[in-house]
Amino acid sequence: MTDKQDSTPLASDAMQIDVNLVRELAKMLDATNLTEIEVEDGDRKIRVARKIRAEVVAAPVVAQAAAPVAAPASVVAEISAAPAAAPANAVKSPMVGTVYLSPEPSAPQFVRVGDQVKAGETLLIVEAMKVMNQISAPASGTVRQILVENGQPVEFDQPLIVIE
Repeated sequence: MTDKQDSTPLASDAMQIDVNLVRELAKMLDATNLTEIEVEDGDRKIRVARKIRAEVVAAPVVAQAAAPVAAPASVVAEISAAPAAAPANAVKSPMVGTVYLSPEPSAPQFVRVGDQVKAGETLLIVEAMKVMNQISAPASGTVRQILVENGQPVEFDQPLIVIE
């Protein structure tokens, strides 16, 4: 069952937007503490981004064949901080998700600072879309830093652990 606003276009000559999809994407932003999410389905592309003030806004949906639609300045303006340089030998997240330092809440961490690890040994888990992905040591060495906390959301290519 849908209400009337779900089928109403946002602009007179714009394509129909699935408002429920936009709401679900906004809920995903809140649940994961991500700053933006984008989905693409054929000619449709929907991007939902969060401003620093925790407002969730939807960027305009533009069909590839259609002329570009100018967005309000408040939607287009994004705040970007210069990323800090990743430490040398940092193991980076291969995906967006939530990091877990142990296999289950009551279990000890996979590794701690000062531990010796071997190539292929599990360092932590990144949960993405309800799938637990083990992140393994790319090479043998000593854990010098753990750059994330248990349960913390992580972005793609974010440094997680430093091994030397």
